[in-house]
Amino acid sequence: MLQSLGYFRSFVALAVALAWAYWPTLSFMYEKWVGDPQYSHGFLVPVFSAFLLYRNRDALRATIATPMPIVGSVVLIVALLMRTLAGGILFHQLDAISMLIAAAGAVLVLGGRRWFALTGPAILFLIFMIPLPYELERNVGGPLKTAATWASTFLLQTCGLPAIAEGNLILIDEIRLGVVDACSGLKMLMTFAAFSFGAVLMAGRTTFEKLMVLLGIIPISLLANVLRIVATGIGLTMFQDKETTHFLHDFFGWLMMPVGLALLGLELWVLKRLVIRAE
Repeated sequence: MLQSLGYFRSFVALAVALAWAYWPTLSFMYEKWVGDPQYSHGFLVPVFSAFLLYRNRDALRATIATPMPIVGSVVLIVALLMRTLAGGILFHQLDAISMLIAAAGAVLVLGGRRWFALTGPAILFLIFMIPLPYELERNVGGPLKTAATWASTFLLQTCGLPAIAEGNLILIDEIRLGVVDACSGLKMLMTFAAFSFGAVLMAGRTTFEKLMVLLGIIPISLLANVLRIVATGIGLTMFQDKETTHFLHDFFGWLMMPVGLALLGLELWVLKRLVIRAE
């Protein structure tokens, strides 16, 4: 009991120390979670990481700490150098990554390789709470918009609608359906990537199955977004009332994640029946 309490106090002290040291960066990420719908899942990421630690609590209790102060100190120095560079160029995302490296270094100092093996997945998962840099958002969002526009146009044509793509604009007779930044699917990609990675950490599957789940993040996210755009386009051809079309736009946007999770469940179901596990 005393040993478990000691573990708990160590992790609480570590969390408080990191929160105090990285408060400006945490404030930056909080503002992104609140103000940018693409990162609204950020609130759930620390909660899930805490759950992963709680899930491994018995293993942590049974593991004897073998501190690695030298290795851990080297990792902490790397985190400090990264933070110094991030502060010099005002790169919040690099500072946030240095926070995760600092957490890893502190765990190595406190409990060594064994503790790190048990806490590593929880620390790694925290990367999903870090917003992408603007340049990366633009470089990823642009191709996603283009792919979503052309795929959605093809599906709308398949449904019998006279859809034509002009840049990131879909024309259906007199209807102009713009695939703007908010419709690029980047939000779906970021959120679904977090869910998929969480499923990989939680599921007792083979390495091949886990790899297939990770490789399926982009195509499933893109498919869910394309289905949303197609459904919105069909809705615009059926209804002209602004309130109705606005409701359908928001409703189909809300359906993206359930559809993506359903496709993820289907993927796991298919993999379970395709992969033969060694006895």
